[in-house]
Amino acid sequence: MPEEGLVDIKFRLYDGSDIGPFRYSATSTVDMLKQRVVSDWPKGKTIVPKAVSEVKLISSGKILENDKTVGQCKVPFGDASGGAIIMHVVVQPSLAKTKTEKKVDDSPRKIVCSCSIL
Repeated sequence: MPEEGLVDIKFRLYDGSDIGPFRYSATSTVDMLKQRVVSDWPKGKTIVPKAVSEVKLISSGKILENDKTVGQCKVPFGDASGGAIIMHVVVQPSLAKTKTEKKVDDSPRKIVCSCSIL
């Protein structure tokens, strides 16, 4: 049985494996949870977050905001009834790093027509 004000949270990864459970206080922020996920990420996974900003935590179908605390997010957590809360982890690499488009030359061009009219 968790102590008053503490919540057990497990993080479910894309392949169904888990990180945790870990015990957090109601004042822990979602950002703190994400830092734990990144630091404890299992070795050998094909998808690996390189930064906290690449991680999204989802609970009860809602994406959790970084500045919210565990206590403020209790509504999405629902009733844990003594068990660990499971949060789903989504890794979303930043677009700046994954963008591989070639630069398109949008400069105006002069069109020369050498048509002859009879």
